[in-house]
Amino acid sequence: MDLLVKLYSLEPNPELDARVAKAGVSIRRALAPELHVVTEWVGRTFGTGWASETAVAFARQPPSCFVATKAGKLIGFACHEATARGFFGPTGVDEAARGLGIGHALLLACLLDMRAQGYAYGIIGGAGPIEFYAKAVGAVPIEGSEPGIYADLLRTEN
Repeated sequence: MDLLVKLYSLEPNPELDARVAKAGVSIRRALAPELHVVTEWVGRTFGTGWASETAVAFARQPPSCFVATKAGKLIGFACHEATARGFFGPTGVDEAARGLGIGHALLLACLLDMRAQGYAYGIIGGAGPIEFYAKAVGAVPIEGSEPGIYADLLRTEN
């Protein structure tokens, strides 16, 4: 199911930023020369479909991909404007780094970037943990959005 977020209601979260920084994690916009590092990591960690979406986010100027790093190592990513305009995702955090607020910080970085580009609302397409998005950014389900934009997605044959 897709979710809708009121971007005009979002505010930066200094407490979250401090929590992530205290863990030694940096959240920032990805740079074009990092394309292969990020897409290869996303492909290995989350699959080639997400790597393809991430590559599209890198094609935007500036890139619409944000990364989480710790000690020079990639531990998370989030994109927007990858599959469709106004859409957030894909996003993921390395299993060993979960529970530190990194996913929430990446989500907020992307959604605030969308707001800065003039969007009033954002869509989280095919949302995974609906409760997380509802709590983190007030996301609400979009009725009738299943199966959504990914309904006829081509997949690699096994």
